[in-house]
Amino acid sequence: MTDLFGGAAPYYVRYRTDHGEEAIDHLGRALDGTVLDLGCGPGTVAIPLAAHVREVIAVDPDEEMLAEGRSRSPGNVRWLLGDSTRIRALPPFDHVVMGRSFHWMDRVRLLEELDDLLPPGGAVALIGPGRNPEPEPWGEVTQRLRERFGLGELAARGSFQATGLHPHDLLAVSAFPDLDIATFETSLTRDVESVIGLQLSYSFSSPAKLGDRLPAFMVALREALLADNPSGLWVERVVTEVLMARRYGSS
Repeated sequence: MTDLFGGAAPYYVRYRTDHGEEAIDHLGRALDGTVLDLGCGPGTVAIPLAAHVREVIAVDPDEEMLAEGRSRSPGNVRWLLGDSTRIRALPPFDHVVMGRSFHWMDRVRLLEELDDLLPPGGAVALIGPGRNPEPEPWGEVTQRLRERFGLGELAARGSFQATGLHPHDLLAVSAFPDLDIATFETSLTRDVESVIGLQLSYSFSSPAKLGDRLPAFMVALREALLADNPSGLWVERVVTEVLMARRYGSS
């Protein structure tokens, strides 16, 4: 896992869409005490959530991501190197939140371990694009460039492939089947530099993945984007889902 996002951390901070105040506020109202942000990246959730809870334990296997988070961190966030395979070695926590990181994990095993580790009333929260993500308005262009450079899309590992279950369905048959889902929507305008930077934040087209082809990839992508849309501006509709999963009778 440590090599998936090599060189991507600064692009992640600058170009990834945050979840928005409404979604974080909703998450903060539902959680209290100490919250584990598992697969925290550079703190996209951990940093704004820290204003709502006693403490956030932010865990990620990538030191570059953790360094970005620490550089912008409030005092009640602890940044720890680790991942879902070492969750029992972490300090105690009352709830766990995960963003896109959940799709990289062995979800079945993780949920079984969380059933042992979370106290009564503890929640498993997922925050992200939800079951049916919005297509990116530049998506066809970037996909063609990835294919041209032999990048493809790195398939997420974990129990989605093993079980064939979407996270919603997996939670529904786990120890945390009491689901509450809230959806929040906003939009933003990206320019060509933002779209390029976003590609460099992804595991399948990170600077480490591209290596010495990075300059050529950036030039080719800029040309392709502007050929497709000479204005160099795209409006992105952003839909964020907050899913709270608890044991029955604990909400």
